[in-house]
Amino acid sequence: MKLMNKNAIPYLVLASTMLFTAACGNSTSGSETKPAAAGSESKAAPTSGQPVKVIWWHSMSGELGKAVDKLVADFNASQKNYVVEAIYQGNYDESLNKMKASMDSKSGPAMIQTYEIGSRFMIDTKAITPVQKFIDADKYDVSQLEENILSYYTHDGKLYSMPFNTSNPVLYYNKNLFKAAGLDPEKPPATFEEVADAAKKLSKDGVSGGSFAIYGWFMEQFFANQGAELVNNGNGRTSPATESQVNSDAGVKTLTWWKQMVDDKSMLNMGRKTDDTKKAFLAGQIAMTLDSTGSLFGIVNGAQGKFEVGTGFLPKPAGAKDGGVIVGGASNYILNNRSEAEQKGAWEFMKFLADAKQQAYWHVNTGYFPITKKAYDEQSVKDNMAKYPQFKTAVDQLHQTKAIKATQGAVMGVFPEARQLTETAIEEALNGKKSPKDALDGAAKEITAKIATYNKTVSK
Repeated sequence: MKLMNKNAIPYLVLASTMLFTAACGNSTSGSETKPAAAGSESKAAPTSGQPVKVIWWHSMSGELGKAVDKLVADFNASQKNYVVEAIYQGNYDESLNKMKASMDSKSGPAMIQTYEIGSRFMIDTKAITPVQKFIDADKYDVSQLEENILSYYTHDGKLYSMPFNTSNPVLYYNKNLFKAAGLDPEKPPATFEEVADAAKKLSKDGVSGGSFAIYGWFMEQFFANQGAELVNNGNGRTSPATESQVNSDAGVKTLTWWKQMVDDKSMLNMGRKTDDTKKAFLAGQIAMTLDSTGSLFGIVNGAQGKFEVGTGFLPKPAGAKDGGVIVGGASNYILNNRSEAEQKGAWEFMKFLADAKQQAYWHVNTGYFPITKKAYDEQSVKDNMAKYPQFKTAVDQLHQTKAIKATQGAVMGVFPEARQLTETAIEEALNGKKSPKDALDGAAKEITAKIATYNKTVSK
């Protein structure tokens, strides 16, 4: 069955209020550059003499939306077979809810941008055509794309969607404050223990050592960086997840470390908004913070004339297993209730977006990773890397990530809710309402129950 049946799919997962969008949905754009060159002529011809309209729903607003509009205009000018119309549909949760409502009427798009934690849900709807079908038909060379980015969106050996906007988290630190505290400004702390030690030394003269927003994405990343899986059954990749492991040793160790720094007042608890920690960092009130690589250009530009920004890998416990970071952001899916010509047009547009020139433009104007390796050979990217050398940290962190189930990222149909429950547990622990273990035990129990309900509904 291709269409989503409202009685068979757990729509309540999407209908519930989801407070957080993907890891880097609010990133700040980089400096303006010359527009990317138009792509090559599409080889796929529509079935009629008129160009086929391809509707694309996306969640990129502000400067990101302007970059999207430029890419669309370039594609439309590059060939005559298809006309892509990009329509902003609100944040990722809002867009998914609109897609759900559109399925029976076929009023939805041919292509939709969906955040990474919506992957399991999108597959379970059976409302999509895996892009692997088009890859195989075209003999498209995926080796030109970043392996660690492809890995996230690959399930059961198939690529279900095409990566688009991609980021990971890095440690941002104030080099001036490091120097004033007697710390080496060229050597960011790499372990939990080093972060805690640095935070104590940096906490003086009205400055706090740092602050991490209460964001479930960060906990997910700390798991992966320890080589630990967030849910069972190979992070939900060898078979559907049935149990949350957020209360495992990796989670308890992470939250205990985090809480201890808050308790000894070397770290501030500023709540759930990354914008709040970003503002405090740029104001010189905190010396360290975690944020998306998608925010890098904005942070570096915001600190200009005030202090020098340093970047470091996401920290992990000393002696932790091999691991790395999980990609955040979103990918594009092709909906299977649109015509074959529309689906083919969506695929042609996806290939255009993945081209090195387009990826270079996207990276330089948004701060997201290029998904295509050859984009790094483009002069605009080389110039941008010289202007923002801090971004090399992000690239190195991505490339040094070991490809295992932990770093592929967890998949579960109730991921948005699971992330919120994790944030509630972190909040309870940092505010002293529960111990880290008790808080995470409670979250794991609730998440596991929601997974069970979802799995039963999907299997009907």
